[in-house]
Amino acid sequence: MSRKNNTAEKNVQISVEGEMTIYRAAELKASMLPEIERAQKIEIDLSHVTEIDSAGLQLMVAAKLEAIQRGKALHFTGHSKPVMDMLDLFDLGAFFGDQIVISSHVS
Repeated sequence: MSRKNNTAEKNVQISVEGEMTIYRAAELKASMLPEIERAQKIEIDLSHVTEIDSAGLQLMVAAKLEAIQRGKALHFTGHSKPVMDMLDLFDLGAFFGDQIVISSHVS
């Protein structure tokens, strides 16, 4: 997971790479939650997520709820195909309220 922020630490961009599965859930949670505490606006790029399971989806929900509880803005961007498939499977696109760009590229 990589991180970029502005000088005031009010905005942070996080990029998740690889799997968002039960095998990495604790690691990803330990990296994400402190960022939610520090920043006012958090953007999490999911374009490099290669696999996601229900633990990864739970992590997304937990991060969103934590941000809401703290009065912070959290948005997921660049949804990879596995992430879009998972959101579609559980019909959670509206819950996150993020713009999802559907690529015309068929894989």
